[in-house]
Amino acid sequence: MCGIVGLHLKSPKYQDLLGCLLGPMLGCMETRGSDSAGLAIYEEPVPEGYFRYSVRLDGVDSTEEVKSVVAALVDELSDDLATTVTCERVRPDGAVLVAPESMTDVTSCLAARRPDATVVAFGRHIEVVKDVGTPQEICHRHEINNRTGFQGIGHTRMATESAVTTDHSHPFAPYPDLALVHNGSFSNHATVRRWLAKEGIGCVTDNDSEVAARLVGRALSAGASLEAALQDMGNEMDGFYTLLVATGSEFAVMRDSFACKPLVVAETDDYVAVTSEYIAMTSLPGIGAATVYEPMPGEIHVWGR
Repeated sequence: MCGIVGLHLKSPKYQDLLGCLLGPMLGCMETRGSDSAGLAIYEEPVPEGYFRYSVRLDGVDSTEEVKSVVAALVDELSDDLATTVTCERVRPDGAVLVAPESMTDVTSCLAARRPDATVVAFGRHIEVVKDVGTPQEICHRHEINNRTGFQGIGHTRMATESAVTTDHSHPFAPYPDLALVHNGSFSNHATVRRWLAKEGIGCVTDNDSEVAARLVGRALSAGASLEAALQDMGNEMDGFYTLLVATGSEFAVMRDSFACKPLVVAETDDYVAVTSEYIAMTSLPGIGAATVYEPMPGEIHVWGR
């Protein structure tokens, strides 16, 4: 059992309050799982030709050490890539770096300089925060209440099939500006993982949700719409699931054909909110006047900017 939450803002009205609204929603879902938690937050894009890279640095203990390591890393990567790399944000676990959109070059240079560094997410809009611990601990540690943006998704996990580690926690973000969170389980993920590997698409973990994320990313990379990518994923994977997926321009939910995993949607003129349980929405402004419903079995709903 896991909990998922999401907030897609239709207008700028609440963009400065995104973190203040999203954090409590995720904290409310702690009873659905407290092994680990994470969020993907979407902001206005960095300049064309560049990506935001959410970089985790393992083995760095203090805030001052993180700052020192990040400052050195920015200079080193700028030299290695022969361009300007900047730090948008220093985080307790690393940093958000702005660097050229050539993911392969950036990760190669990063691995050479810091073998303990992991790129958790990348894209013009996205930042991903995830860690082992409760949602409230993680939101407090990363000061989520201070975050702004136009949409975000979150997940709190009760591990059932794979290890409790930061890598295994959600969201999974294996392609530019894509993030996926999942409540449920896929029964054939090992089979799909093997044929993805034959195509040269490797997984970092043995988590079933990562396989779904990579399938969606594979379809998006081939030019599919988000809705078509989710349909493709549903055709390939078996199980009981509710998915919440975001890109730099869209926000979508999907339920399997049995719809045994809960999902509630609330929509107003200002936002679309998604949670596993209605109680997580009750702190949102204007929720009393929202149109509230549960997507039907097999349905996919997509909202765009």
